[in-house]
Amino acid sequence: MNVVVLVGGVGGAKLAYGLAQVLPPEKLTVIVNTGDDFWRYGLRICPDLDTIMYTLSGLVDPVNGWGIAGDTLNALQQLRAYGEDDWFRLGDRDLATHILRTRLLHAGVPFTEVTERLTKSLGISQRILPMTDAPVATMIETMEYGEIEFQEYFVRHRWQPTVKALRLEGIDKAVLTPAVDQALKVADAILIGPSNPWLSIEPILAVSGMRDAIMKRDVPRVAVSPIVGGQAIKGPAAKMMAELGYPVSAASVAAYYGDMLNGFVYDQMDAGLLVPQPHVLNCETVMNTTNDKVLLARTVLDWIKGWS
Repeated sequence: MNVVVLVGGVGGAKLAYGLAQVLPPEKLTVIVNTGDDFWRYGLRICPDLDTIMYTLSGLVDPVNGWGIAGDTLNALQQLRAYGEDDWFRLGDRDLATHILRTRLLHAGVPFTEVTERLTKSLGISQRILPMTDAPVATMIETMEYGEIEFQEYFVRHRWQPTVKALRLEGIDKAVLTPAVDQALKVADAILIGPSNPWLSIEPILAVSGMRDAIMKRDVPRVAVSPIVGGQAIKGPAAKMMAELGYPVSAASVAAYYGDMLNGFVYDQMDAGLLVPQPHVLNCETVMNTTNDKVLLARTVLDWIKGWS
């Protein structure tokens, strides 16, 4: 079974890890949100892509779920000594990723190829693809600070500002890459990870041609809810839903994706919720351990295989 999974953030990385333990490497493609990407100290930082790379390569910090385990902060401490604001943490080994990525991009290497070079160097056999080769920036319209970049909202202000609206800068130039298009064409199942639908998944779906390429595939198209018992497992999804006027529940997530999906997975804590998709799986979705990640991946895939 060829599986494509759309992800962003730590929750999506957990499911991608579980799938990577269950599927042969050549059967898994991970399409990653790049709306979180930004420039810092002249370097191109890609937080979601790096979280996926570090997770699948075994380098990830198991406590935070992002960054490299055991990384030092000597460069950041020296920047602080120069009077720089150190609100965005950059580890020393992590900096190597950003330096090499930036050099290759400045040399004209396409973003998809840059990502492939990095992942192969880390020994990752699965295909990891940026959602598009064009730069896209998620902009957050807040009540307190006006419009700010995603990382300003998420990291500097710890996602506490009140969200009024979202805008994807550069999305008009973002198109489906041949690699993403081909992965979707041969997919036997398309999954959406338990990632924030508005911040992590909507930028992917907004890429020109992406939504159509997914919906025209007559295969299982399944999302896993990031909302459990009316709360987000991690991050601002629940807070943002309320601020944007959505009821905070797994059912709201299912309704938001609508007929783009034909299947939906939500936690057993929310048993009894009415969701619009024809195929529904109610199971344990919280992934605290490695076994949890593998079990959810296996459960979802076995369930899909049983569709009549």
